[in-house]
Amino acid sequence: MATIGKRNSLAVVRESASGLYLDGEELGEILLPSRYVLHGRAPENRLDVFIYCDSEDRLVATTEQPFATVGEFAWLKVTDVHHQIGAFLDWGLSKDLLLPFREQGIPVRAGQRVVVAVCLDPKTNRIMASARLNRHLSRELPRYREGQPVTFLITGESPLGYNAIVENAHSGLLFRNNLSAPLLTGEVLQGFVRAVRPNGKIDLSLDASGYKRVAGLTDQIVQALERSGGRLDFDDDSSPELIRDNFGVSKKAFKQALGKLYRERRIAFSKPGIQLLDNSSWTPGD
Repeated sequence: MATIGKRNSLAVVRESASGLYLDGEELGEILLPSRYVLHGRAPENRLDVFIYCDSEDRLVATTEQPFATVGEFAWLKVTDVHHQIGAFLDWGLSKDLLLPFREQGIPVRAGQRVVVAVCLDPKTNRIMASARLNRHLSRELPRYREGQPVTFLITGESPLGYNAIVENAHSGLLFRNNLSAPLLTGEVLQGFVRAVRPNGKIDLSLDASGYKRVAGLTDQIVQALERSGGRLDFDDDSSPELIRDNFGVSKKAFKQALGKLYRERRIAFSKPGIQLLDNSSWTPGD
């Protein structure tokens, strides 16, 4: 069945002066207006189109490509504000996207950009925007592995760094102290999962090499613990000079490696120092 707010491959049913009628199966025939039909050639058997409701709540198709479809998030420009309805956003189609007042949270103004979720109004089946982002995030626990590549959208700054939406589904955070330069709201970036917290939020990184370095360093620390009978006098309070002399890395990298080992329950902090826990089920490279 054809899906409102998504790209669909639909069969051409018939041609008329208004355009082409496409088979929306349970949704019935859907008009692709003539302005989107390439004239001078026979219509194809199937067409790739986007389906939405027009201003009269009729289903129509377009070959235009929106910046985001239903279930996705995007950083869109406000083109106009209607004092009774809400704001209108440029989302790549000739018909702007409505951001109702009830979905704004903080009022927006013409010319600014705002991060929104693209969703369906359950009452009308019209596609609309919502700036109340948390309502539209997945309720399922993220199932990413550490170091997994992901795509995410920067939604704004926080005291710790930058908030993000990961793979159009989950909340993420890039810590400021792991970044070499400021980021911009609305940027879509490729990065890596650093960790998934028990509350479902995801710590992110832009650097894959950091994880390769940390992974190798954790093995090095475990081997040093095994050689010393399961205990070392080093921990995250050790001096940078002492850490570099013994492990050849920065204190920041050393603390990252200790954090990884601690989260995996492979070490405990004995204050001072660290203690190796039972690792019989672990093998290097896991």
